[in-house]
Amino acid sequence: MYDLIVFLPLLGFLIAGLLGPWIGARASEYVTTGFLGVSFVLSWFAFFLVAGGADAHVLVGNWFTSGRLDVAWALRIDTLTAVMLVVVTTVSFLVHVYSIGYMADDPSRPRFFAYLSLFTFAMLMLVTSDNLVQMFFGWEGVGLMSYLLIGFWYEKPSANAAAIKAFVVNRVGDFGFALGIFLVFALTGSVTFDQVFAAAPGIAGRTVHFIGIDWDAWTIACLLLFMGAMGKSAQFLLHTWLPDAMEGPTPVSALIHAATMVTAGVFMVARLSPLFEQSNVALSVVLIVGATTAFFAATVGLVQNDIKRVIAYSTCSQLGYMFVGLGVGGYSLGMFHLFTHAFFKALLFLGAGSVIVAMHHEQDMRRMGGLRREIPFTFWMMTIGTLALTGVGLPFSTIGFAGYVSKDAIVEAAFASHRVGAVYAYWCVVIAAAFTSFYSWRLVFMTFFGERGQFSSWLPAEAHDGHGHGHDDHGHGHGDGRAHESPRVMLVPLAALALGAVIAGVAFRHAFIGAGAEGFWRHSLFLGPILEEMEHVPTLVSLSPTLAMVVGLLVAYYFYIVDRQAPERLAELFPALYRFLLNKWYFDELYDFLFVRPAFAIGRALWKGGDGAIIDGLGPDGLSARVLDVTRGAVKLQSGFVYQYAFAMLLGAAAFATWYLFGGAR
Repeated sequence: MYDLIVFLPLLGFLIAGLLGPWIGARASEYVTTGFLGVSFVLSWFAFFLVAGGADAHVLVGNWFTSGRLDVAWALRIDTLTAVMLVVVTTVSFLVHVYSIGYMADDPSRPRFFAYLSLFTFAMLMLVTSDNLVQMFFGWEGVGLMSYLLIGFWYEKPSANAAAIKAFVVNRVGDFGFALGIFLVFALTGSVTFDQVFAAAPGIAGRTVHFIGIDWDAWTIACLLLFMGAMGKSAQFLLHTWLPDAMEGPTPVSALIHAATMVTAGVFMVARLSPLFEQSNVALSVVLIVGATTAFFAATVGLVQNDIKRVIAYSTCSQLGYMFVGLGVGGYSLGMFHLFTHAFFKALLFLGAGSVIVAMHHEQDMRRMGGLRREIPFTFWMMTIGTLALTGVGLPFSTIGFAGYVSKDAIVEAAFASHRVGAVYAYWCVVIAAAFTSFYSWRLVFMTFFGERGQFSSWLPAEAHDGHGHGHDDHGHGHGDGRAHESPRVMLVPLAALALGAVIAGVAFRHAFIGAGAEGFWRHSLFLGPILEEMEHVPTLVSLSPTLAMVVGLLVAYYFYIVDRQAPERLAELFPALYRFLLNKWYFDELYDFLFVRPAFAIGRALWKGGDGAIIDGLGPDGLSARVLDVTRGAVKLQSGFVYQYAFAMLLGAAAFATWYLFGGAR
């Protein structure tokens, strides 16, 4: 069964990728979606099977052996794996179904569906890995597929640039991840999880010597591993690729942000929780970076106007929440938010895709408005996703939308934790909760309420002259200029995800947070005392996320329903701050100055000076060119006329005789 879950998407990729031109687009869609459907059903069956205690270890075969390094290809099936199998296959299957409608007019559908299936396979390999090398294989696989899918519309320069950016930024994090794997092997003599975890306590306190200083071994190893997580999960400083990933088709955005690539870093830290527990310093770094990311991304989301970019920064912020949960030692809390987030974030992205299709491929919210009357089903689906994202629920109870149950628990845990950075993290996530509520409801109010184009006066002057279409320009068009509801094949996945956004938190809370958590996880995660400590925080702390959510909602309602000129006046009052947030804290400009321009300058210097002046100057343009000049001159002497050759011989004989008579003979 587990072999089928993992390898059916690979089989779908092979059929659609190799035979797509012959079997056609429709058959490619049905084959890949059908295989994902089987994986989806089997994953839920496996989830309840494993929850009952039926862990499994499936040996596929020996991969390679090199000295002491013995790496097997095996599937590790425990509760952590089962949770990820459900998340990955559920969202991927619904994205496949949705894409049948969304990509209906794209001529490259077989390639698209093949890529989606291979993306899913790579993520499934990552979450079922039994060792660090196998995990790295899946890790690099999702990186490759993100490059191919972000740049799927390769005829657009912006898509190519975004794909390259994602690939390069992730290489930075992956370099740290690889070094971390090397260090773990050097410390434990193994890369297999069970052996590494068993050896970890005995290595506590050991140091490694680096740049003249002795460092705690597990601290360095965990920080290097976390560097990989920062890249894949778009954490602060390595986050810049994620918003640009919106250049890919909307279903790709949903898959990346909800179930595959960005969740890989969270999963990796959770899987390696026995290692991270050996270093309080590493966990404090995870906590502080996560909190900073949650706050930073929320501030940028306040002023974005592209509907997909708003949701993208929301993903970045929510990933920060997950790492805060991991950083305080609440690994099940981080995984719980990953689980619930998958439903409502996929719902929001696919809902945004439905809006984009209805708006004839427009993505700028300033051109929208009043859509709830024209696409009511999409409006209600987006509203449910927003209720889940902002954390609407009944205070002092476990009743609420998915985000309320999982996110609020992380806020309580941050307050209860005594780890260095916990106070900073608490205030970051509470403020981020208010900002999240504001920009989420801002999206709803600008898109679905009021009248069409009510905020078009905010557009730059040059944008008024053209259509100003967004980037996602492959979909359905309508000739009457009105917004139309998406086809049913796109709406059914929205309904399924909306159900998860409503009940996932309440239905599964006991397994992640409640009294049954210890029995559910059974050593697949480290469960520390934080789950007990968070139950005793003050009442105001438990209420703070709800209060922040209400404040954000009320401010958004006033700005975009009551007084629609208030945002413009506020931006004019604080122009520097507005530009700072609109330009994403100028990270792209900073990295361009620090890394991109110097890299291009070095490249030009090596090209012009090294390759052009030295190599070409001495080689093709130097000695080789002179040899060619001489040979060309020699060739011209070959006329083919005998009398010329005879004349040349006579001249030579005369010259030799003259030399012999006057200087050669002694």
